[in-house]
Amino acid sequence: MALMDAILDVQALPLGIAVALGALLLWFIKAYVNDQRRKSSNLPPVPGVPGLPVIGNLLQLKEKKPHKTFAKWAKTYGPIYSIKTGANKMVVLNSNEVAKEAMVTRYSSISTRKLSKALTILTGGKSIVAMSDYDDFYKMAKRLILSSTLGTNAQKRHRGHRDILIENTYNQLHGSLNKNPLQAVNLREVFQSELFSLSLKQTLGKDVESIYVEELGTIFLKKEVLKVLVHDQMEGAIEVDWRDFFPFLKWIPNKSFEYKIQQMDVRRVAVMKALIKEPKECFESGRELNCYLDCLLSEAKTFTEKQILMLSWEAIIESSDTTLVVTEWAMYELAKNPENQDRLYRDIQNVCGPNKVTEENLSQLPYLSAIFHETLRKHSPVPIVPLRYVHEDTELGGYYIPAGTEIAINIYGCNNDKNVWENPEDWKPERFLDGEHDHMELHKTAAFGGGKRVCAGALQAMTISCMTIGRLVQEFEWVLADGEKDNVDTLGLTNQKLHPLQAIIKPRT
Repeated sequence: MALMDAILDVQALPLGIAVALGALLLWFIKAYVNDQRRKSSNLPPVPGVPGLPVIGNLLQLKEKKPHKTFAKWAKTYGPIYSIKTGANKMVVLNSNEVAKEAMVTRYSSISTRKLSKALTILTGGKSIVAMSDYDDFYKMAKRLILSSTLGTNAQKRHRGHRDILIENTYNQLHGSLNKNPLQAVNLREVFQSELFSLSLKQTLGKDVESIYVEELGTIFLKKEVLKVLVHDQMEGAIEVDWRDFFPFLKWIPNKSFEYKIQQMDVRRVAVMKALIKEPKECFESGRELNCYLDCLLSEAKTFTEKQILMLSWEAIIESSDTTLVVTEWAMYELAKNPENQDRLYRDIQNVCGPNKVTEENLSQLPYLSAIFHETLRKHSPVPIVPLRYVHEDTELGGYYIPAGTEIAINIYGCNNDKNVWENPEDWKPERFLDGEHDHMELHKTAAFGGGKRVCAGALQAMTISCMTIGRLVQEFEWVLADGEKDNVDTLGLTNQKLHPLQAIIKPRT
């Protein structure tokens, strides 16, 4: 009777207040039901970080680098704990052991993505592999990207594109050196442009220097295309809509946020349509370009036009960003630590002699592999795995995890766990040569995800990054420019250096 009176009282209130109170009532009912289910499971609840009523821990997460706050809390609350972000409950994982349990052992219960409003728009409603749920779309799209572009056999077919990338990067740096031997070089400016070219060739079958975008009525130069397809999207991905934390208030407009993200999407779609137009016409006329888009178009009955556009865009952005991040950080560390740089140079000389290092040499250079993996550990391109959603009651680390919980795997916390890594704040490639760590296992479960959702681009990222690092150290001696040593701030979704690496280089004799 009391519940009926409460419902009647809510109905008598103004619509907005009634909706809010109704949602709050449902939230209390859900919390009560979850508590009863937990008690019946005989498992303890996950330890919680104290927060404020209603908003929970939001004020403690105001910065856009929550991975560092999560790691700090792990020292107090352990490797697995829960926080409240408004009306949402999130469990944060900060150790490789419990992260592996979530990604592999309990995958059947934690295979759904939980996306923010910004990511929902920018991924076309989960229309890309990295952010989709584990369903038929995910399986088909991942199979196609592996068979056409990122798998072992496909990588052999695209070898020429990678060789051109390495040669162009070297030649441009050498050209800068000839013009002004004492001026610091900007590796990012050169390398990102070459990565972008490679991504266009693999995805669309050709590079572009400019493109006319009919829907926007203007010509975009290559650097403007890069900005629209990569830089703007990475910036938009970390935009926060306060309604994500209070879903029961999503009916309230947030016009400035919506306009900003929707404009990013409109421009991205217009540019992608312009880029796809010519390769699509080639495919329809029977002239295939040996690219990912050909493969997608051959499955036109399986995918919608929107999905084909979004999957093509995904292949471009993911080849253009994270490989850059880890390579730039590796060169920063080598320029900062001349003894490590000298050791790598000697190893390359012993294996290659006067010849240029090639992909066939990589298996003979364990120290180069160690440099790559240690850089992934200390400077993981993605410090937090995109959120997952628990769609059925499960357990993690011996704790009860109710359906509806968000799961955040803090890679930064895992890779700075002092119980696993000695002096984790140090960059020490030798730790991957001591025989104590299976670096391939750590490579798969930490930096590039794990289990059925392991990153499809891991092989390409490792090959390009190791080849670039090896060749640049073989050809040049690297020294940090003045003031660069402490220039370690980051930005964005992928832990990129805030300021491009500035280094003085000189040719090896």
